[in-house]
Amino acid sequence: MKTQKSIPTTKVERSAKFVKTGIQIGGNYIKHYSKKLFNPDMDREQLNEDNATDIYKSLSELKGSALKIAQMLSMDKNILPKSYVDKFSQSQYNAPPLSGPLIVRTFNKNFGKTPENIFDSFNLNSSNAASIGQVHQATLNGKKLAIKIQYPGVGDSISSDLKLVKPFAFRLLGMSERELNIYIKEVEERLLEETDYELEVRRSIQFSEACKNLDHVVFPKYYPEFSGKRIITMDWIDGQHLKEFLQTNPSQELRNKIGQALWDFYNFQQHELRAVHADPHPGNFMITPDENLGVIDFGCIKEMPDDFYYPFFSLISTDVINDKNRTIDAFRKLEMIHKDDSPEQVEFYYKSYREMISLFAKPYTSTSFDFSKPDFFEQLYAYGEKISKMPEFKQARGVKHFIYVNRTNFGLYQILHELKATVQTDTYKPTLER
Repeated sequence: MKTQKSIPTTKVERSAKFVKTGIQIGGNYIKHYSKKLFNPDMDREQLNEDNATDIYKSLSELKGSALKIAQMLSMDKNILPKSYVDKFSQSQYNAPPLSGPLIVRTFNKNFGKTPENIFDSFNLNSSNAASIGQVHQATLNGKKLAIKIQYPGVGDSISSDLKLVKPFAFRLLGMSERELNIYIKEVEERLLEETDYELEVRRSIQFSEACKNLDHVVFPKYYPEFSGKRIITMDWIDGQHLKEFLQTNPSQELRNKIGQALWDFYNFQQHELRAVHADPHPGNFMITPDENLGVIDFGCIKEMPDDFYYPFFSLISTDVINDKNRTIDAFRKLEMIHKDDSPEQVEFYYKSYREMISLFAKPYTSTSFDFSKPDFFEQLYAYGEKISKMPEFKQARGVKHFIYVNRTNFGLYQILHELKATVQTDTYKPTLER
């Protein structure tokens, strides 16, 4: 893959890139409708393919929060046409890497030294390039290390990038402006944390220590002395990403073992730590040669306050959902039903959200769950498709915490579905006694 020699870092440069992409997309629409004059039955498949290619190319060159949003959208296979999902999912594993001189410059800026002056060896060719940074392999005192380097200008451009992304998001997601603003504000807060590599090192040490006794889950050791604002140094974990792992045709027993490790990793955090690794895309995990789940990124953490945790998990793990009054009370606390809703609206949202949560909670309401069966996911996607077309859901409902908690759980479900794993789901249960 070609390396990228520079990144647009100023607001003017990044704005110009978005404007250019918008013009390209406009041209794609003109081309599509011109052809449609001669072929009225033509579908939007080629238009989606052209738009997805142009948008992804632009976002991958901008990197940072712009590319991160593409990565997030690719994880929800119900939001976007397949062309976008296929193209945007490349950002989970493989965005265009930065060139060697840019890497050396980043080291000089952070440490006043080149990587060769710090490590015994340093590979200038990245082993993995994603949305916020890329990873290089190094050695020191006989130990193999992974060096994560943040792209220049990423942290400084988050707010302005998200404003530039809004027009694309309007068109792709069909959200109301209020809903989109809530979404973007929450995304901005998490991305600002994600670009703070000093915070990530502290959290990585804290979470890997808290989770160290989980079966079949392993973490790298982190080195604060070789880390900084834009660089993280950790042990290298050998292994395969999910896509590579599945290509080896693993046994059902091994699929279940990795799936169980993943389920326990997430639910231990949700219920014991009340904070969760909120970036469950496959690029953040490795399956090691000794058949463990390696967790290699703690950049995105979502904390769950009591006023969200208790009503939310009471709905999906107890009999509260069978009691109408208690369910409506929980919906009010979670702002899914508003205080100024009419009795008719209360009844409508009660029925709609009860159906949604009963479906979502199926893995939590049994002792084990087979994620290989497509019926569960088809029902989820069909329900999502149904409410996306209902005018009652065009306005924002629900507290902001849903954005990352739902993303986390749906992302977890999706990986378990790809693994075709059956897991024991009652290993770490919600703690609802205050």
